[in-house]
Amino acid sequence: MKKVGNHNSISRKLLLSLSLTLIFSLTSFAQEAAAPAAPEAAAPAAAAGGDPVKGKELFNANCAACHKLDAKSTGPALRGVAAKHEMAWIYKWVHNSSEMIKSGDPVAVKLFEEHNKSVMTSFPQLSTGDIDNIIAYTSEVKAEPAAGAPGAATPPGINVEGGGISNNIILGALALVMAILVVMLFMVNKVLTKVASNNGIEVAPREARTPIWKAFAKNQFLVLVTSIFLLLASGYFVYAYLMQVGVDQNYEPIQPIHYSHKIHAGDNEINCKYCHSAARVSKTAGIPSLNVCMNCHKNISEVAETTATPEYSKAFYDAQIQKLYDAVGWDKAKQEYTGKTQPVKWVRIHNLPDFVYFNHSQHVNVAGVECQTCHGPVQEFEIMKQYSKLTMGWCIDCHRKTDVKMEGNAYYDKIHAELSKKYGVEKLTAAQMGGLECGKCHY
Repeated sequence: MKKVGNHNSISRKLLLSLSLTLIFSLTSFAQEAAAPAAPEAAAPAAAAGGDPVKGKELFNANCAACHKLDAKSTGPALRGVAAKHEMAWIYKWVHNSSEMIKSGDPVAVKLFEEHNKSVMTSFPQLSTGDIDNIIAYTSEVKAEPAAGAPGAATPPGINVEGGGISNNIILGALALVMAILVVMLFMVNKVLTKVASNNGIEVAPREARTPIWKAFAKNQFLVLVTSIFLLLASGYFVYAYLMQVGVDQNYEPIQPIHYSHKIHAGDNEINCKYCHSAARVSKTAGIPSLNVCMNCHKNISEVAETTATPEYSKAFYDAQIQKLYDAVGWDKAKQEYTGKTQPVKWVRIHNLPDFVYFNHSQHVNVAGVECQTCHGPVQEFEIMKQYSKLTMGWCIDCHRKTDVKMEGNAYYDKIHAELSKKYGVEKLTAAQMGGLECGKCHY
């Protein structure tokens, strides 16, 4: 019989070539997929007799605290209000609504009764032209959300970011073709085996080789070096694991109400101590009462369209505000409290051991430490997490690097003068002031 080489190598080379060609073809196709054309923004229709752009500025400055365009708030929804009342009546109402109610105007009295007898602020400083601009803004047709806008539903198989076919479809097609190639490889191998058998060709058998584990076991030097390496590596990883016990850095639990620090502290620039007011005067920063939330959300029942992101839609954020209303018992349609409340079971994120003493007011008021120093850039966090390690070493390192704040703090004048001479420095660190004494942080 004739002897030939192992024909499996030919099949493998063929399979490798086909696979590489397919991968490069699919990658090029995905990169060249054309992005869908952006829909043209519909221009808002301006109402005759006023400038809606100026009207929007006036509305936000004077009316937005109590009114919304498309939903009832403290006052009625104002979109299309020009179609409900005559302009002469609107001028009088805006300039002095209380006087109209006292005069017995039936429309004014009805509005007053329907909205819990809330007295509207008088705006005598607004001219009729200003009111015309506001009315022009409220007369604009409500814009429908554009297809593909943040939070809009995306058809399956479409890649929103890239604009082409999604990676899932490409990977699925690649997996299918690879499966077909594997089947073809077995079929080719079977056919070649039959051809060789029918033609009396003997396929050269593979040479027997010593298994690698046997070769390794016979080499005593390699066994010794490997054992030492494994012992050292195991000790290193065990030590690293034990040092992480009780360290919850990057702990990011899901809360019962999704609260975005990015929107509140970032986009709206709300000061941290407005909600966490206890941080100024107490050991703990405290969990803000839901009444603090309602200071703003009594009139903010939905977010703007621009607030939505690919991860979180407008409907999602609006649903979180509704959870707040359910918790405090607020009926946004009637603009009144129902008296039915539900507790919110917040999940604690930062939790020091019981034997550790930490005082927020001492750091915030006396030391002037910014919240971001320990809690990280919270203004960028969509979901709040534990930013720092909060370990003993982390605290000590901070005390060693941080200078004592002397400006406007006469309490430290005398002790600072004495200790600065002792250490030969102009400014003392918290560690030099006694920040490393055990009793400062441990009971």
